[in-house]
Amino acid sequence: MKYRCLLNHLLQSITLFSIAVILYSCEPIANHFDDVEDAIMYRSSTIKDFPSKKTVKVMTWNIRFGVARLDFFGDGCGDRVIFTENEVTTALEAIAKKINLEDPDILLLQEVDVQSKKTAYIDQAQWLLNNTNMNYGAYASMWEAQVILADGLGRVNTGNLILSKWELKDAERYQLALRGDQDELTKYFYLRRNVIKTKVNMPSAPFYAVNTHLTAFATDDTKLKHINGFKSILDGIVSDGQNFVAGGDLNELPPNASKLDYCLEDQCDNESYHTDKEPRHKEGAYFAPEITWLTDLYKTYKPAISLEEYGAQELKHFTHSPDDNLILDRKLDYLWTNTSWSGGTTHQEATTLSDHIPVSAFWIVQ
Repeated sequence: MKYRCLLNHLLQSITLFSIAVILYSCEPIANHFDDVEDAIMYRSSTIKDFPSKKTVKVMTWNIRFGVARLDFFGDGCGDRVIFTENEVTTALEAIAKKINLEDPDILLLQEVDVQSKKTAYIDQAQWLLNNTNMNYGAYASMWEAQVILADGLGRVNTGNLILSKWELKDAERYQLALRGDQDELTKYFYLRRNVIKTKVNMPSAPFYAVNTHLTAFATDDTKLKHINGFKSILDGIVSDGQNFVAGGDLNELPPNASKLDYCLEDQCDNESYHTDKEPRHKEGAYFAPEITWLTDLYKTYKPAISLEEYGAQELKHFTHSPDDNLILDRKLDYLWTNTSWSGGTTHQEATTLSDHIPVSAFWIVQ
């Protein structure tokens, strides 16, 4: 749940010069994508040998650009823009340590920076491959721009990453709907949400891995379109007679969530919601109109954390904390399959490593 404040900064800082560059240059400032295109492939500097398994450990994690809980102006209420190489590598080392401790076979990551100025131009996809037990990667950018003039943000490339111990094939990036509540200039600079799908060549039983990060702040039905787009890709895999593991940061609550309004929790020091002066809800913090939007996913596919388990121990399965108090207050991150899971776990001990918590489970190979 990010980018609202960042894009406000960005758009306020657009100059006539930057607009002219957009209109007349051969290379666009912000990259736009085809509806379907090949993902960017990676491999570790050292390939390790892993046998097939009867249970495959899958983990999803929004790693917040690899900057842990450092203050960031795109993350709601912060003001920092650029991080030092030491700050980023220190955070990445802690993230890699957690990944190696959990030792997943398939890792679905969101908010991975690739040679972005704000994170010291580190290719985090390659860095994580080289510093974990993973061998192969597939990356789909969610926001790529040669230069963002606002606040010195510079080059930006951030997106979704699938890491695997086994070779990946046929990796594709699927473009999701753009927000319908934005003007054309805002859309030009805004995020290109997507779903990335790849075949995992585990020798005994190949399967598909799918990863996504859905919109947080749309005020129309864009998020529902994203959820349906994500589900349609899963439906296509099943209709082809294949199995999948899928997940990501859906920026949505389970249908049986007990709390639907987070405006007060998410407001910054200079904001005030639910008052006579500002009676409206904060964008991305009020879920009542959309609380049923994940129902079809729950009815069709198997979540790693069932609705029954979530309802019985809601606090145990929160995956997001909006501020530096590290208080987890909602579930936004999920794992799904068309077959079955065991041992679904929400790793709430990892609150200092990102504003999202990893979720893992063991996929039972069919």
